[in-house]
Amino acid sequence: MSSVIASTRFSVLDRSRTREGHAAPEALRDTVRLAQDLEELGYHRVWVSEHHGVPGVAGSAPTVLAAAVAAATQTIRVGTGGVMLPNHQPLVVAEQFGVLESLFPGRIDMGLGRSVGFTDGVRKALGRDKDVADDFAAQLDELLGWFRGTSPTGVHARPAEGLTVPPFVLAMGEGATIAARAGLPMVIGDLRNREKMRRGVDHYRETFRPSGWAPEPYVVVSGTVAVAATPEEARQLLLPEAWSMAYSRTHGTFPPLPPAERVEALSMTDRERGFHESGLTGHIAGTEDQVAHELETVIKETGADEVLVTTSTYDRDALLDSYRRLARIANLGTARPPSTPGTPSQGQ
Repeated sequence: MSSVIASTRFSVLDRSRTREGHAAPEALRDTVRLAQDLEELGYHRVWVSEHHGVPGVAGSAPTVLAAAVAAATQTIRVGTGGVMLPNHQPLVVAEQFGVLESLFPGRIDMGLGRSVGFTDGVRKALGRDKDVADDFAAQLDELLGWFRGTSPTGVHARPAEGLTVPPFVLAMGEGATIAARAGLPMVIGDLRNREKMRRGVDHYRETFRPSGWAPEPYVVVSGTVAVAATPEEARQLLLPEAWSMAYSRTHGTFPPLPPAERVEALSMTDRERGFHESGLTGHIAGTEDQVAHELETVIKETGADEVLVTTSTYDRDALLDSYRRLARIANLGTARPPSTPGTPSQGQ
């Protein structure tokens, strides 16, 4: 096994994708079951996401789902990838993570993003304008202040104040700059645009300011990784998500995942075919040897401390098999890079 891979943590973001023929509640239960399997395999953390009004995603309340995942597991770190801070009042977010950390001490991560609802209708329902994301840095500062008891309002966030819940910034748009200035760990993707990702990582490291939350830069690279017995089977894993993305680009809505066999039998327009083929490129997919080689390249190029795998597919058994194979590549379940208990960076 590569020493580069051996020194890197591996984690998973499961988006609770809905599937054709399966109800949305099943997708949430699938996420909880997957978290249990990932814990057994030795993954470092499992995160859940926030989407509103999307037919293809059941995960709309990440802190609620994170509580269910944490309750069903024992040791794996649990968090959000992420809570979209512009959608919420920072006080409420602090309170929610304070409750999670109180119930599951030392296991909770606070992944934060700056996206607002994807459509005008969703933004209107949330009571948020699109430009509220421009205030993300200030919202982030306010949120962290609730944990440190520095709010000028005189109000105290209970039970968050005094707790340390490791924050991570999802580096979308200006996210890398904001993460560096705030001195926070950064999650950056996707693997399909390696040059852009490298530039973001370099900028983050060059401008990083040590903080009480993180004394040094910490980089998590995220993207799709699919491992199977053959390259063809790995490609099958990618088909449902690639088609759903193509459909969203051509129809304006993100649908539940179809089976790979149905995608292969579809008659697509030239425009749909173009988006679909584009959606199949740039990911890390193949046999264990092929994936190991690609991962080593990416980790060397970025100096990543951690890889966050974000694969979604229709076949949950095949997805779990992919995670088993990836765990074998990374030799998970053995000694991992140590964290330092009792320090602000303990979640890294």
